[in-house]
Parts: sequence; structure tokens; C-alpha cells
Amino acid sequence: MSEAFDLLVDQPFFKGMTEDQIRVVAETATPVSYREGEFIFFEGGKADSCFLILDGGVALGLEKPGHGPTAILTLHAGDLLGWSWLYPPYRWSYNAHIHVDTKAIRFDGPRLKEAADADPVLGYELMKRFTDMLVKRMQSIRIQLLDVYSTPR
Repeated sequence: MSEAFDLLVDQPFFKGMTEDQIRVVAETATPVSYREGEFIFFEGGKADSCFLILDGGVALGLEKPGHGPTAILTLHAGDLLGWSWLYPPYRWSYNAHIHVDTKAIRFDGPRLKEAADADPVLGYELMKRFTDMLVKRMQSIRIQLLDVYSTPR
């Protein structure tokens, strides 16, 4: 656990959380690495985890009928990947494709939920951070859609 704690304690996502709270989160964490070209998960697959990217890059994408996978957003070091484990039906909304060798921390979703339920203060801290991430992600996608679908006047 101390390896995961050491990796998490200085991450911006956890800024403002107590060391005890980060230790609880670290108990659900496992360091992982992926090679360029691999997929972490596929749209529609069972969602039971999330990832904090430490180094590298992950492209979020959708399958575009007749065109194959289409990247809609790229995540980098410090970004959180995955929120579908939080809400039924617990299925990934996107594909996560590694476009550069990547190191990350994988969090076990069910264990993280149990920890948040057992400690409402921790749960609130995590939900504030996940909500902030979701809002920023939606704003990024909105800007991208405006760029793609806007027509010059």
C-alpha cells in the first residue's frame, strides 16, 4: 500500500484530502502500465474501476459506424480516466486506447465505493473531485463538438 500512497499523495486530484483519506484510497489502488496500441477498456464493457494517469496518454473514443474508432478526447498525466463504475448500468461509455506507453494507478471501483460509504466525509471529498472532473470533461467535449459541427457564417 505504501507504494500506491507515495504515488497518490502528491497528485493534484488528491490535494486537500487528509493523509488518512489518501491511505484509504490507496488500499484500493494498484499501479499498472500499458503499451502503445493497447486498450484499457471498450465501450459497453463492464466498468468496475477508474484510473489516474501518471505518465503517458490515453485517447477516449467511440466507434463511429462505417468509420471505426474515433478519438474524441486525449488524457494525460494527472487526468482521471473512468467514471462509469459510479453509476448503473456500470458500462463504459467510451473506448480507452493507449496512444503512448502509459503508467497509471487503477482503483477498484467497488472497494472505493465501500470506503466512501463507510466514511461519508471521504465519500463527499471523492464525489467533489469526480464531479469537477466530469464537468471539465463535458466542457472539453462541448468545445470539441462546437469546433466539429460549427459552420462558418
